[in-house]
Amino acid sequence: MKHGYKALLYAGALTLLLAVFSLYTRPDFLLKLADQIWACF
Repeated sequence: MKHGYKALLYAGALTLLLAVFSLYTRPDFLLKLADQIWACF
């Protein structure tokens, strides 16, 4: 039971990392993110 939970946790973390990485490959997302960060200053 514990081993399966750990594997599920790792799979979820990997999926989240891949989703974030796929967003960074889109230039329009990077431009929008940069504009939002710049708006804070």
